[in-house]
Amino acid sequence: MDGGVGLSGDASGSHRRLLMEPENLCKHHKHHPRDNQCSSVVVDHIRVPVHVVWSLVRRFDQPQKYKPFVSRCVVRGDLEIGSVREINVKSGLPATTSTERLELLDDDEHVLGIRILGGDHRLQNYSSVVTLHPEIIEGRPGTTVVESFVVDVPDGNTKDETCFFVEAVIKCNLKSLADVCERLHAQQGT
Repeated sequence: MDGGVGLSGDASGSHRRLLMEPENLCKHHKHHPRDNQCSSVVVDHIRVPVHVVWSLVRRFDQPQKYKPFVSRCVVRGDLEIGSVREINVKSGLPATTSTERLELLDDDEHVLGIRILGGDHRLQNYSSVVTLHPEIIEGRPGTTVVESFVVDVPDGNTKDETCFFVEAVIKCNLKSLADVCERLHAQQGT
């Protein structure tokens, strides 16, 4: 992928054993950026089983449950591929709204894909894919979260600047996802 790899968390930890095959990873995270676009991938590890993490990630209609910059979300249509959501963004980002379409939703393979259709922001032709993969962390079930994206590079920015910004937002979302999942898992007592 063009734009490098953003790694979040300690991917080299000796106590981790990834239970996925590289082919499965590449299957959903292939982007073909044009000359005016950048693409990257961010990986994080959450110390909670996949089913708990997926219960939040799959909720296209409720991203505010773990995305700290989302204040409100309204979905048009049923929760299926093609559904569109209108998001209000909290202050802290150079945006106020985003209109997004659900492109992929696979409960068996734990895959969610979205495309931004419009809104008050600079992320033109943005699409992303999130996949979840079981792993063992310190002898317990955990989850590897992989999020990749492709987006136009706005006028006045470089590919590196654009990727850095998007990766920073994704890392913030994944940190929040981990925190919410760990609390939820503790409350469930499993």
